[in-house]
Amino acid sequence: MSDATLDSAARDVLRLAQPRQRWFVPGLLAGIGSAVMAVGLLACSAWLITFAADMPSLAFLGMAIVGVRAFAIGRSALRYLERLTSHDAAFRQLAELRLGIFRRIVPVAPAGLASTGRGDLLTRLVRDVDDLQDLPLRVVQPLLVAGITALLSVVGIWLIVPAAGLTLLVCLLLAGVLGTVFSGTLAARSDRELAPLRGALADEVLEIVENLDVLTAFDALSPRLVALARTDARLRRATLRRSVGVGVQSAVVSLFAGAATLGALYFGIPALTSGGGLLSPVLLGPTLVVAVLVPMAVFEVFGMIPFAASAWRQVRVSARRVAGVVPASPPAEIPVDVGHPQALLSADQDALPASAPLPVVLELTDLGARWPGQSEPGVAGVTLRLAPGDRVHLAGPSGAGKTTLAQTLVRFLDYSGSYRLNGVEARLLTQTEVRRVVGLCEQRPWLFDDSIRQNLLFARDTATDAELDVVLARVGLADWVAQRGGLDARVGERGALISGGQAQRIALARALLADFPVLIVDEPTANVDSGGADALVRDILTAAADARRAVLLISHTPVPDELVTARVTLSARPSGSVHVAQFAAVQPLLDQKHGEHEQGDRPDEQITGKMQLATQLAVTAGRRRPDAHVGEGPEDAGGNGPGHEGAIAHATRTHSDRNERVQDR
Repeated sequence: MSDATLDSAARDVLRLAQPRQRWFVPGLLAGIGSAVMAVGLLACSAWLITFAADMPSLAFLGMAIVGVRAFAIGRSALRYLERLTSHDAAFRQLAELRLGIFRRIVPVAPAGLASTGRGDLLTRLVRDVDDLQDLPLRVVQPLLVAGITALLSVVGIWLIVPAAGLTLLVCLLLAGVLGTVFSGTLAARSDRELAPLRGALADEVLEIVENLDVLTAFDALSPRLVALARTDARLRRATLRRSVGVGVQSAVVSLFAGAATLGALYFGIPALTSGGGLLSPVLLGPTLVVAVLVPMAVFEVFGMIPFAASAWRQVRVSARRVAGVVPASPPAEIPVDVGHPQALLSADQDALPASAPLPVVLELTDLGARWPGQSEPGVAGVTLRLAPGDRVHLAGPSGAGKTTLAQTLVRFLDYSGSYRLNGVEARLLTQTEVRRVVGLCEQRPWLFDDSIRQNLLFARDTATDAELDVVLARVGLADWVAQRGGLDARVGERGALISGGQAQRIALARALLADFPVLIVDEPTANVDSGGADALVRDILTAAADARRAVLLISHTPVPDELVTARVTLSARPSGSVHVAQFAAVQPLLDQKHGEHEQGDRPDEQITGKMQLATQLAVTAGRRRPDAHVGEGPEDAGGNGPGHEGAIAHATRTHSDRNERVQDR
């Protein structure tokens, strides 16, 4: 993203960080009132103490005494009100800001965020977003409050001693300019470096913590700790440089506050005999004390301006970092909703289910996809049809594009060719509509650091405990959950308290609870021992078997013939040949699970005692460069990114005796 584009995006973020006027103005008015009350309190107190030294009648002091009390109470009350209303406005806007940022992120996640490290991304979305609340609290409001209060004070002193008022004005301007310049010279670089260094430190800490066992086993922990210490030292030095700038800035403000006080004395003492300003033609001692001491209170308020300049630099850096999370224009490989709802109106009104899961047919024709930033496709030339009741086992070597295909089917990646759901092109549907009918159980399912119940309710928040128990029983976790104390048992961060197989089963239960008409299960046995892999695959296919659901199982683990209706193998091809396989396969699992369907139960599907399903699968192979690397995603190390251009599907027909058994029925 270019600097001009980034600055434009950062301005959009800053506009989103500034609260609405109806939220912001009450806090601003309360802040101005509190600052004016603080200056008035010092002025009234100075006049009262000085005038009382002559021991006049108490009647002459009554108004000043009441004034001191009023200014003191008003200052405290307005200060509390200012804090309450301004922070309420900032926090309200912060909530909208977070939602706005996530609305920008969701369309490009997860593939579009691969260029940002996880730790740095977390820092941007948490620390940098939090820093943006300083825009109204430490930049805009302090500038307005200090500026208005200083202007009113200068006018007031000028009416008493004109020369002292002009001196105060000059000192305020010099303090603001020089304080900002000195602070910028000493701390501007640190202000720009702090946020990126915090992100880099978070990246390194997260990497060490997540890979501590591997780093320790290969004796690679010490170099990582040394690198972490260097990053921490850089962050510490940047923080110290910024502190030096803040200290110099405070010294400059204090210096000119003293200069304004001396200037008031210099011009005020002669005015005792020659006369004062409009409010005091004959300058008296108590009035001179007011003119001398008011600059101290004014500079206490005005000192916020140089600090606001420093806060502005940090806010601007944070805005640029937050804006940089999402590219100005999504990469070509990331799908973007076309925003044409009429496309569905022109298609079959029942093409996709609105709420209840209706049968969905998924059709791919010469489909290809690649990851952002990669020149070679991760998968290409795939032609595939999944109908309700299909249970297809998709296999292939690492790098053949299996995971790329899965990510494409749930619209995390855009595609070339054709991808249709019930005859409607997926590009004409919103991504939400596609993901409502096509679900994905990932290779490493995400589990929240919460209870089993909450991890399941994430799929359907209206589900009852009884429904949760039923779906857990379907995936073989009923006894295990009971042994752990029920649905309230916690799973730990990312499932740290449970095994890989149990995590996969919980993810499957969540998918079944969502009731996706098309379910894709990506490498469920990747983190499971060989002894439990067969049982997990069998339980997955058994639990997911449904006459209205199509299942695509991506797995290296061998799957028995009786569990699937078809087999597909993706593999790299050196030539551009085409392989098309047509076969018929049966569904013994569905027959055993649902029993014989009576004639007329589902006339639209014409299901009888004999249940057969014809499935066509074909994959058109493209050409692949001999020197190209193959991989399933940008995370593959050693250059094994998405590099192949062609794939071929080998459909293995199930044993003929399975057909014979169904015909006998």
